[in-house]
Amino acid sequence: MNKPQDTIQDKRRLAPEELYHACSLARFGFTSSAELEPLSTTIGQDRALQAIEFGVEMKHGSFNLYVMGSPGLGRHTLVREALQGHADTAPTPSDWCYVGNFQRPHNPQVLKVPAGTARQLRSDLRQLVEDLLVAIPAAFQGDEYQRRHREIIEEFKAEEETAAQELGRAAAERSIVLLRGPTGYTLSPQKDKKILSPEDFDALPEEEKEKFLASLEEMKKKLKETMSRVPEWQHRLQNRQRDLDRETMKLTVTQFLAVIEKRYEEYANVVAYLQQMEADIIENVEQFRRLDESGEQIFSADDEAFHRYRINILVDNAETRGAPIVFEDNPTYQNLVGRIEHIAHMGTLLTDFTLIKAGALHRANGGFLVLDAEKLLVNPYAWDGLKRALNAQEIRIESLERQLSLVSTISLEPQPITIDLKVVLIGSRQLFYLLKEYDPEFALLFKVVADFSEELPRKDENELLYARLIATLQHREGLREIERDGIARIIERSARLSDDGHKLSLHMGTLIDLLREADYQAAQGGEGKISADDVQAALDAQTHRTGQIQEKLREEVLENVIRIDTSGSQLAQVNGLSYLELGDHAFGAPTRISATARLGGGELIDIERESEQGGSIHSKGVLILTSYLGERYAKHQPLSLSASLVFEQTYSHIDGDSASAAELCALISAIADIPIRQSLAITGSINQHGQMQAIGGVCEKIEGFFDLCEHRGLNGEHGVIIPRSNVRHLMLKKSLRDAAAEGKFHIYAVDHVEQALELLTGMPAGQPDANGIYPEGTINHLVQLRLAEWIALHRHFAGVSREGEEG
Repeated sequence: MNKPQDTIQDKRRLAPEELYHACSLARFGFTSSAELEPLSTTIGQDRALQAIEFGVEMKHGSFNLYVMGSPGLGRHTLVREALQGHADTAPTPSDWCYVGNFQRPHNPQVLKVPAGTARQLRSDLRQLVEDLLVAIPAAFQGDEYQRRHREIIEEFKAEEETAAQELGRAAAERSIVLLRGPTGYTLSPQKDKKILSPEDFDALPEEEKEKFLASLEEMKKKLKETMSRVPEWQHRLQNRQRDLDRETMKLTVTQFLAVIEKRYEEYANVVAYLQQMEADIIENVEQFRRLDESGEQIFSADDEAFHRYRINILVDNAETRGAPIVFEDNPTYQNLVGRIEHIAHMGTLLTDFTLIKAGALHRANGGFLVLDAEKLLVNPYAWDGLKRALNAQEIRIESLERQLSLVSTISLEPQPITIDLKVVLIGSRQLFYLLKEYDPEFALLFKVVADFSEELPRKDENELLYARLIATLQHREGLREIERDGIARIIERSARLSDDGHKLSLHMGTLIDLLREADYQAAQGGEGKISADDVQAALDAQTHRTGQIQEKLREEVLENVIRIDTSGSQLAQVNGLSYLELGDHAFGAPTRISATARLGGGELIDIERESEQGGSIHSKGVLILTSYLGERYAKHQPLSLSASLVFEQTYSHIDGDSASAAELCALISAIADIPIRQSLAITGSINQHGQMQAIGGVCEKIEGFFDLCEHRGLNGEHGVIIPRSNVRHLMLKKSLRDAAAEGKFHIYAVDHVEQALELLTGMPAGQPDANGIYPEGTINHLVQLRLAEWIALHRHFAGVSREGEEG
């Protein structure tokens, strides 16, 4: 027997109160947000907070954190707050400096000193150089130095004079005169105490000449022997002079350095460096002694000649309290591990240890480094550089050019700096699982995952907590007070954003934006507080700003450019519902789904799949409904049909299985020749037994069809069929709820696709008897009859074909 249509509809129709999970104002004992106590921390993220706490407390280097969740959950803010509590009580890390390496200038040395010490040390060493530039020239001009210098010179001269006198006596004994000139010594013969001229010498008898020549040759040898000792004397003079200079320098430098060494005597590395510096200053005395003609020092402490005695403070924690928290927004390789800068000078690139610059790892050493995982991975070599530093527990500053062997020039190789810090990566879940799957080192270095919740169960106590959260954000942002109904409307909007009327969205970014826009609407209306009307006005403005495509699509339907019927009945044609998401705006739109059915061999053609326009999930849905047809109608006989399904007037990719119920209804209509009501739309997926399954975007889909029907005029016959499991997700807009309350628009919830068929056709589905036969006047009976006809035709044509072959 046929069920009356009204009875079928009434049984499945949802009451207006089921279409919206409203927030009860009676549960709130406040009148505005000003009466609510602000929250000290966020809500709904206990799991993530416990993970962060565990990761921070674990002192092992490999227990770094990966914080995952979708954007807008407040991950950065919560991470900062959680880390700040630990950072405030942690010891302040040391200062890190680079100083010159006097033995190997291309290997700058590292100095680690307590926080705030580096500044004082830099000031002390600068003052030392300035003092030495004054004291050293003064020491070399002092009476004591000048006296000892003269003694050394006079001693050398006396030794030279003694040697000359001995040569002179030996020459005189041989009637030879030793003459000293500006260019050196000369030997000349003499007779009767008179130096012989060349003419006089030539006039001498041969025997006497030979005697003179022999004497001259002998004296030349003695003179040469004596003169060969002069470099030795000069070398000895230079050594004694150098010893005097070094002694003078040491006395002067030690006098000044002793004060500094005393100040830093508890830091062995600083004392060791000061001793190296002392030795280098003593060895480079001349650069401190250079004076101009007026006796003034040529150099100052800022001159390049004294850069080697500077301190490059890489990390200065003088003003840091507790452990540092560093958020590096641009995690390039150099911004992470540091860099060595160069200066162009006369066409040449020059560098020294003072041009070494710190990276985020240096600044965060002893604390926490927070990075955006996606930004880190898109920067070349940054991820490898971070892993290398964490594995080695040290930062080694190397240019990418050298790593990639792109340059072969000599550069600095600074000593590595040991690190002790926690790295926190903030990224998406998908990126976490990809790294876990494809990078073996990731699991070894990031052993703690903090998974942020997307939503909060909508319990009475949680609604009050959410109200306090709203008040906290309102106060933090400096916005107007929010009235009780405004807070309730925001909570309801949060439930809509979570796609579940029993949950609340924890997307802080979206919530803050709504509060700001509602505050703007209140300001535009001259209101002192934010009301529910202001919140709704902000939501309407958002929809208006982003809804142009939705309006254009609806216009094309209203103008019959896109053919969608919302009245009458049609064979093998049903209104499905699509979900579209364009940027920040999501909306639903009706789509015509049509089917054909004819005698065949059991094949079902999915035109979307055949045209490569449908996705794999959509194809899966079609295969499931094919299985349902076989299980329902062809357990003991062949399915002698050929059918096709298509989404009409769609020209882009289609995916998802939420239209599988609509497709099955269109196909049943085509098989049984039962018209389908066009005033109804349907959404939902099915399993192989025809049971309806929940789908996403249910509110947007319903509202999309409602908007079209409203523009054409509601007549009480329009409605949408949804899976009953989607009822909990309903948070439909007010105009739709009002129409439902007036009986102009209906929402039907079904558990099985046959219940949907009953609503769409006005006929009962029918239940089989003991022989598997469905009663007359039912949908399944008509399907069974049609399939039986096709089986008979198939057998008939098969018999005719065999007779023809035999003939």
